[in-house]
Amino acid sequence: MNPKTIITCAVTGGDDTGLRFPAVPVTPEQIATACLDAHAAGAAIVHIHVRNPETGKPSMELDLYRDVVARIRANGSDVIINLTTGPGARFNPSDDQANTIAEGSNLRTPAERVRHILDLKPEICSLDLGSLNFAGVTLINVQRHVELMAAEINKVGVKPELEIFDTGHMALANHLAAKGLFGPNPLFQFVLGVPWGAPATSETMALFKNLVPAGGNWAAFGIGRHEFPMLAQALVLGGHVRVGLEDNLYISKGVLAKSNAELVERAVQIIRLLGSEIASPAEAREILKLSPRA
Repeated sequence: MNPKTIITCAVTGGDDTGLRFPAVPVTPEQIATACLDAHAAGAAIVHIHVRNPETGKPSMELDLYRDVVARIRANGSDVIINLTTGPGARFNPSDDQANTIAEGSNLRTPAERVRHILDLKPEICSLDLGSLNFAGVTLINVQRHVELMAAEINKVGVKPELEIFDTGHMALANHLAAKGLFGPNPLFQFVLGVPWGAPATSETMALFKNLVPAGGNWAAFGIGRHEFPMLAQALVLGGHVRVGLEDNLYISKGVLAKSNAELVERAVQIIRLLGSEIASPAEAREILKLSPRA
């Protein structure tokens, strides 16, 4: 078990939960405030998507990312910013026309998916390592696009957080890490419990942990009701953790969480009960060997 555990809070996510659940932040002001509140509760890292402020739907608008990041930085907070690069991979094929993309797709080029990273230069950004059946569509992340995105991320000194949804994704991540694409201390994030991805079990997490290369760091989280059991499991196995309304809307069975901060507070309680302590942003930077901020 790590003496210091890094908590990431994923505050809003890219699913269509905006406006349907009052606790989910939607506007740039709400998202930035949720990040600052999560940090005050114990999160060293905040993971950020953006949403259309009027509809609550997921968005990729650069100006929305700029607004959120500017608000956090203007506050003077030392919280570590982690921006997503996941949007832009959704593919829904037509049922009756060959080679046709149906409604619900949002395929974007690698350059479009990382333009906010190049512009805003967060300390960390997520990078999905493979494809997955997800919510009736497929998320497409071919190796060529992963490599192109990683190369652009490297140019601005941002550490990619390698999102692992299944065992094949771990194999590809290790293949590319061995080529030096992610630097000497890669960061892995194990996503457990997504339907048709890796199951949220102790056995799966232990398998993933055992595949992390020397010098690598890892964290893990469970989706929905698996959030807190997988948090405890990651802690015991020596990993770091993630909570937040992107992954889970409930603080307990049948009880909706009031905020991201409430989920972080519960994570802090579990971590301390199990014998670890919370890493500050400065300690997280040292553990993850992040590049010095400009």
